[in-house]
Amino acid sequence: PIQARCALMTRGSIGSVATLLFACAMPLEAVEPQVLPDPLSLEDALVFARRDLPAIELAEAGRDASAAALAEAESISGVRLGAIGRLRAIEPSDIALNRDNNDSSARIALTKRLYDFGYSEAREQAARLAGDGTQWRHLDARQRAHLGIMQSFLDVILADLQFARDNEAMAGAYIDADRARDRHELKRLSDVDLLRFEADYQAALRNRTQSQTMQRAARARLAIAMGRPGELVADIVRPGPPDTKAPLPDYETLLADVLQHNPGLRALRAEVESARAEVEAARKDYGPVISGELDAQAYNRKTNTTHPFGGGLVLELPIMTGGAKGAAIARAQAELRSSSAKLAGAEHALRQQVLDQWLRLENLRIHLAGLGVRGDYRELYLDRSRALYDLEVKTDLGDAMTEISALRLDVAQAEFDWMITRARLTAMAGRLLPEERSE
Repeated sequence: PIQARCALMTRGSIGSVATLLFACAMPLEAVEPQVLPDPLSLEDALVFARRDLPAIELAEAGRDASAAALAEAESISGVRLGAIGRLRAIEPSDIALNRDNNDSSARIALTKRLYDFGYSEAREQAARLAGDGTQWRHLDARQRAHLGIMQSFLDVILADLQFARDNEAMAGAYIDADRARDRHELKRLSDVDLLRFEADYQAALRNRTQSQTMQRAARARLAIAMGRPGELVADIVRPGPPDTKAPLPDYETLLADVLQHNPGLRALRAEVESARAEVEAARKDYGPVISGELDAQAYNRKTNTTHPFGGGLVLELPIMTGGAKGAAIARAQAELRSSSAKLAGAEHALRQQVLDQWLRLENLRIHLAGLGVRGDYRELYLDRSRALYDLEVKTDLGDAMTEISALRLDVAQAEFDWMITRARLTAMAGRLLPEERSE
């Protein structure tokens, strides 16, 4: 298993959540170096992530499909050129002057739909709005990829701190078990008590081994989140602590901002408008169509009714559709209803998510303040334990050091939760990526 080291930076090294969010916003399209830096910082993890992450590729594929759908809709009113060739033999009429049996011909025609009473415009509008939705989904996918890398990176640091805590606990349990063996040999400790110490040591060793495997697992998750599976990092640079004393945004203001600019909601709104345009297109489908046509023809068998050139206006007017028009309208209306329901559900869910994240920040601020008091107590407790140890008085120095390691883990967990929560709120408002800020 990998024996990792966590390089801790001083409290003034990065400084604030704003700097961390800037790190989260580093574009995935950056140049991909061959080798990851050592040690690896959060900024490096974001810059060095591959730009062809599966989630982003999927979003880009959807964007390309929407562009193709728009091009297809625009082609409805485009100019079309076609050629027809016929190899044909006939038996001439008894009154025909031309008795040739070869009636082969070639025809080339240029056509353009001139007017269809709004059908093509509605189709284009629906495709254009659907394309807008895929643009917002692409932004949402990129933000999610950044958040995933950020979470995986911080999880690596937490895994290292958990290993440090469990390693301290294992060392203390080993010392206790070793002393218990000595006392047992001197007949000063019973067999039952010795087995208790041995069992405590085995449990601590198991926890340490599990923490060590979690270090590798966390690094594997980070590598996968970066799109570089198998490239496990050893040294990690811990970000500086966030400024938890900064005033939080007003909830109502934050909620209004998120509801207006959230990429997921914007995508759903575009899809609702696209569905509404599809309903209009379905109502105008199977309607009158006026087209212009120019053609040129060549005949092997010329008569008084054949002509080399022609042109005209063509009016198509469907009389009966066999129920196809009604079915198309009903299907489009069902899609509109479904899209509207999805939008309403997403708005409700987002309202709750914003409230949960905002309240989480309040709770984390109180939790971090309590951890500060606990830290002061643990430091004094460790100093006293060291003094008693130096005086060769019975002491719980090992337990005190384990508690300090546990405190570091708890503080890191709370600070990282704060960072992730602030980043998620920023992403909800569509502002995690500076180069693609929501209007």
